[in-house]
Amino acid sequence: MPTIVFIHGTGVREPGFSALAGRVAAGLGALREGLRVVPYYWGGPYGATLAADGASLPPETGASRGLGESPAGSETDDESAAWAVLYADPDAELALAAAGAASTTERPPGSVPAEQKMQALLAELAARGDEFTAELGPGLARAASDLAVHPSLGPAAAVLNPDELAVVAARQLVARLIAEALAADNPLIPVGGSRDTVVDRVAQALGAPPRGAERGVGAGLLRIVGRGASRAAVRRRRALTEAAHPAAGDILRYLSRGEAVRTDLREVVAGLEPPVTLIAHSLGGIIALDTLVTNPLPQVHLLVTAGSQSPFLYELGALPSLVHPEPLPSHVPHWLNLYDRRDLLSYLGAGLFPGRVTDIEVDSRQPFPASHSAYWTNPAVYRHIVDRLP
Repeated sequence: MPTIVFIHGTGVREPGFSALAGRVAAGLGALREGLRVVPYYWGGPYGATLAADGASLPPETGASRGLGESPAGSETDDESAAWAVLYADPDAELALAAAGAASTTERPPGSVPAEQKMQALLAELAARGDEFTAELGPGLARAASDLAVHPSLGPAAAVLNPDELAVVAARQLVARLIAEALAADNPLIPVGGSRDTVVDRVAQALGAPPRGAERGVGAGLLRIVGRGASRAAVRRRRALTEAAHPAAGDILRYLSRGEAVRTDLREVVAGLEPPVTLIAHSLGGIIALDTLVTNPLPQVHLLVTAGSQSPFLYELGALPSLVHPEPLPSHVPHWLNLYDRRDLLSYLGAGLFPGRVTDIEVDSRQPFPASHSAYWTNPAVYRHIVDRLP
């Protein structure tokens, strides 16, 4: 009787694991009778835990404050939430203002469009060069030129007064420069005070009076993201950490102390009758591959991974059992690697191990991170596995 050992991925705990293993067994059993599915649950005995009950976490907002710190529920949390939106989409506030413009706006004959003065100021700002915002790196001249022809500038100018438009435009320019720095993994991102100083400087160049950057910071955006959303997240840091730490913690714990789980998996597999297939998801695939590389397990005839980071870690030089360019040992069975292009945690192995790995794409039609967890509800996944079972 063919035996399947199913190895789960990061962050999975009971009762979720039992439900997942049951779904995998049902998906395989629907396509082939007589399969024995052995669930391998490592998350409980070998997964990450907060051993000291979260003693490493800072206190919740308001639980402990030093001199000069903002009180719990301060406006700075709301401001941070608004800037987070702008870093994700620098045009968000401008587009929000433009959305408030009338669909058709009549102008008296011969009148100057509201945005024309701002376009001229943006052209002057572009001509002054990137040194004007040197703290944020290059890009201001290009960003100002782009904003001058932005389709939302005219409608926003019809709604905002000149001072408000200058401040919104300044925030758009600064948010764009910081967003580009974040995308480039620039390790030097300015603190909020420096950022606001640059916003005020740019706003004045665009016609606002001094300290204009402080006026209504992100007020419109906060109505979208929910006032106090960032503050609530800070207050709930313990709950958020406890919900998220198994996933990241499992990876860190395995990479530093993974021998125990590998030894346990070897003992489980050694007691099974061949042919055995290991089916593993995410970190489970790393565990399975490392186990097979470090010790021959002749019972195992096939390795199946889904959403696996093993190829990436190998190429990076971080896979515990094998260092690039060492080849896969001959005792490792053939490896079927299922990936989803939308799963940003799935990688390819065929180019690294020619003739030893078969990469097959599956499509869950889900965005990331949902795509990383959608393999086991995808019928195509089970068809590909069953077609290759010994």
